[in-house]
Amino acid sequence: MVRLTCMLRRKPGMTTEAFYDHWFNVHGPLIRASESGRYVLRYEQHPRTGAPEVDDGGFDGVTMQWFASMADYEASLMASDFGAIWTDIESFLDTTKLHFILTEEPTVVIAKEGN
Repeated sequence: MVRLTCMLRRKPGMTTEAFYDHWFNVHGPLIRASESGRYVLRYEQHPRTGAPEVDDGGFDGVTMQWFASMADYEASLMASDFGAIWTDIESFLDTTKLHFILTEEPTVVIAKEGN
């Protein structure tokens, strides 16, 4: 199992409301319907809480995509429609400040029942 975790910042000048609207109502459905998305086992969107006492580093949210293997992750990048996905990413994300990491299956430290 491989997980892609991305720390997201909206494009300069874009309102928070416009960012979340695009992320939830345009980008999410685009991934779901794409050839690239057929390699994704799970796609999560995590908006920031906006809690004033929390230093969020200027990030607007986190996205996580789960893949069965590195081969599936790489295949998602090579899918014929990935260019359209990247064009959409550039329309609402500040790609100069995009941070991401690929990780393997987690080591679970705490797992309370039902979570």
